[in-house]
Amino acid sequence: MSIPSKLLVIEDDAAIRRLLRVTLERAGHVVAEASSAREAMSLLPIEKPEVVLLDLGLPDRDGLELVQLIKSQAQATLIVVSARDATEEKVAALDLGADDYLVKPFDSEELLARVRAGLRHRLDAQGAEHHVAAGDVLIDLDRRRVTRAGEEVHLAPKEYGVLALLAARPDRVLSHAQILRDVWGPAQADRVEYLRIVVRALRQKLEADPARPALIVNELGVGYRLRPEPAVSSKP
Repeated sequence: MSIPSKLLVIEDDAAIRRLLRVTLERAGHVVAEASSAREAMSLLPIEKPEVVLLDLGLPDRDGLELVQLIKSQAQATLIVVSARDATEEKVAALDLGADDYLVKPFDSEELLARVRAGLRHRLDAQGAEHHVAAGDVLIDLDRRRVTRAGEEVHLAPKEYGVLALLAARPDRVLSHAQILRDVWGPAQADRVEYLRIVVRALRQKLEADPARPALIVNELGVGYRLRPEPAVSSKP
């Protein structure tokens, strides 16, 4: 990158914090560190990071409590980096506003890839590009229009709602509850069967092979992500 990106690492383990700093600085980023929730919240308005890496096991406050605070006070992509690998922990973090979740131990290349994706998403959110392409599918969020191979695809309101929500955050996992709350309303946040029916219909209309989806990808037990990459066609 020609202009270094600023990151804030919130991690109480000094060895892991040092590893993260070395890895990120070698990739050209500028890194600030916090070892506690209190220190992190004091640094946030000073450092103004573009990406925050947050450990959940902090000494003075549970990291999950910080997710909403950070997202409300900083225009930063928030990536949880935690040893907690239970599905409910991931879902809770994503529901509270985290943009991504990486489980320790992690590969340094995967960490850097997640950071790059986070920076892209942040620019997209500021940027104003409202066309998302995935294979031969084009989603025009401004005009609320979806085409496949140049032909317009008719979507029911709930189908478009789910697709638009995923397209607005390409390649990010959105939890079942988050999608249901946004599209159906808070009272339906636990009706996962509603969402599965709509996703099945979307795949029938948009995927080259609905049985092997390449566009709307399931994150088992957590939610869905829209993969903005060329779809794999089953046709020769």
